[in-house]
Amino acid sequence: MMKLRSVGIIGTGKYVPERVLTNAELETMVETNDEWIVSRTGIRERHIAAPDQATSDLAYEAAVKALKSAGIAAEDIELIIVATVTPDMTFPSTACILQEKLGAKKAAAFDLSAACSGFVYSLATANGFIQTGMYNNALIIGADALSRITDYTDRNTCVLFGDGAGAVVLGEVPEGRGFLSFDLGAEGAGGELLKLEGGGSRCPASEETIRSGKHFIYMNGREVFKFAVRVMGTATEEVLRKAGKDKSEIDLFVPHQANIRIIQFAMQRLDLPEEKCVINVDKYANTSAASIPLALVEAVEEGRVKEGDTLLLVGFGGGLTWGASVLVW
Repeated sequence: MMKLRSVGIIGTGKYVPERVLTNAELETMVETNDEWIVSRTGIRERHIAAPDQATSDLAYEAAVKALKSAGIAAEDIELIIVATVTPDMTFPSTACILQEKLGAKKAAAFDLSAACSGFVYSLATANGFIQTGMYNNALIIGADALSRITDYTDRNTCVLFGDGAGAVVLGEVPEGRGFLSFDLGAEGAGGELLKLEGGGSRCPASEETIRSGKHFIYMNGREVFKFAVRVMGTATEEVLRKAGKDKSEIDLFVPHQANIRIIQFAMQRLDLPEEKCVINVDKYANTSAASIPLALVEAVEEGRVKEGDTLLLVGFGGGLTWGASVLVW
C-alpha cells in the first residue's frame, strides 16, 4: 500500500484593498448605526475593492506574498486553486487568470465554489493531490470581492460584507506535522437561505433580473445564523474526533469571520479562552472564502502561531456548506 505524504502549509500571504468603509459612513447610506452593527455582528469596518480591482487582482497580491514566504518561484507551482463566489467572469476561471498574472506556466488551475467554506474545501482538495504524489505543491487562495454583489440600499446585508484575499502554499512536511483531518459537508436543502440568483443558467441576466435585484446577495439572516451555530459546533467536534485530538489540545482556533456571536458560541462549546481564538471580524467583516485565510495569515504575521501548534480551522457558508480541518503547524 502506498505511503501517503504529510502535507502542510509552507507559505502564507494576505491582501486587503486600501479603501475602508466604516460603520459611520454606512450610517449616511442606509438607516443603521454603529452601535447596532457592532452589538449584533462585531463589525466596525470593512475593506472595499477599488473600481478597477477584480477578484484576480486581490488574489494576485496575496499569492505573491505567499510564494515569497514559501521560497517558491511561481514557475515551480504545480496546482492553483482559487476559492471564490465572485470570479472575474463565468469563465475562464479566476485561477487561470491568476496563473497568467503570476507566470505559473506549469500549474493546473481551477476555481472552487463553496462560498465561505471554499478555502477549507480547497485545502482538502489540494491535500489529496499532494498526499498521493500527483503534485508536489499547490497555491491555494481564498479571494472574494463581495462589494460587487452587495446591495448598499439593503441595511440587513450591506453592513456584513467586505473584500480581501488570503493565500497559502501547500507542500510536503515532516511526518506528524501538517493536516491531520478534514470534515466537509453540505445541506443543499438550505440553498435558498443564502444565494445570488441572477446571472446563471436558471435565471440569466435580463432587464427584469437587474430591476428585481437578483444580482445581489440574498440572505435569510435568522436561519443562516441558526445553521451556523449548529454546524460550527458539530463540525469542530467531528474534525477533532477524526484527528484523534481533544478540544483541550487546540492551541489556536481559526473560525470563519461572519459574526462575533457565532464565534463566541463556538468558543464556549470548545471551552476556549479568547487568547486561543483569532478574531478580526471587526476589521474586515465577512469576506467569504477569504475570511479564514485572512485570519490565519494575520495570526502568523503577529507571531501567534508556533511550530508544533495544533490549529483548528472551521467555516460555514452558502450551499449550505461547512468545512473544518485540524493541522499541526
